[in-house]
Amino acid sequence: MPSSTTQFPSVFVSHGAPTLVLETSAGRDFLAGLGRRLGRPSAILAVSAHWTTPGPAVGGAAAPETIHDFYGFPEALYRMRYAAPGAPALAQRVAALTGATIDPSQGLDHGAWVPLMLMYPEADIPVAQLSVMPHRSAADHIALGRQLESLRRDGVLILASGGAVHNLREFRFGGTGAAPWATGFADWLDATLAAGDTESLGDWLNACPDARRAHPSDEHFLPLPVALGAAGPAPKAERLHAGFEHGSLGMHAYSFTGGDAS
Repeated sequence: MPSSTTQFPSVFVSHGAPTLVLETSAGRDFLAGLGRRLGRPSAILAVSAHWTTPGPAVGGAAAPETIHDFYGFPEALYRMRYAAPGAPALAQRVAALTGATIDPSQGLDHGAWVPLMLMYPEADIPVAQLSVMPHRSAADHIALGRQLESLRRDGVLILASGGAVHNLREFRFGGTGAAPWATGFADWLDATLAAGDTESLGDWLNACPDARRAHPSDEHFLPLPVALGAAGPAPKAERLHAGFEHGSLGMHAYSFTGGDAS
């Protein structure tokens, strides 16, 4: 397994519903084993669907709070804390690479802490969070990821967290299986990534007929092109997990390698 001096892949995970940490599911089991599979990074840059800004922003808090950015869930979820140290030096580097604004008070929203609590439950790896920009294109997010490529050389894990399919309008709690529009988009995503077709991914809303139903809004898709871009100009994708939960949440996950970090 890689050490903190090994170049990590960039990784996209689907974080599902906030209750993922309380449930028994294939998606939870996958994330619970992913940290061991990847090894221990020197720091983590979490790119979360749940922090949206007009331009890139990165959290610079020394001790980021656990943000419970949801309502109506079991009380046990609100008692959870992911008390990882912050990564102010990493935030400074991200700002230098991308021009991102540093937010000194930004904590970790559930797009970050839910998968991290399963992947690295000891909460002892420094974490900074990066926003996504729903008013900018997927191609813009690929370009943002490419600006982050050199971080992997220093053992930083770029962990993009969103949803392969994310349609809350058709969410069915406990629902199994998935509708043809959902599996159609997931199949398109698999094929596009396997082919290394960054052009189609950057123009995803026009390239796939099921795109808008799979993502009524953009924010849960946009972490993925950041992870793709961070692998460099010729990324190679590996699907790590696939499946659906609650009928309309695609839980697919991918790692990206093949770039020449410089």
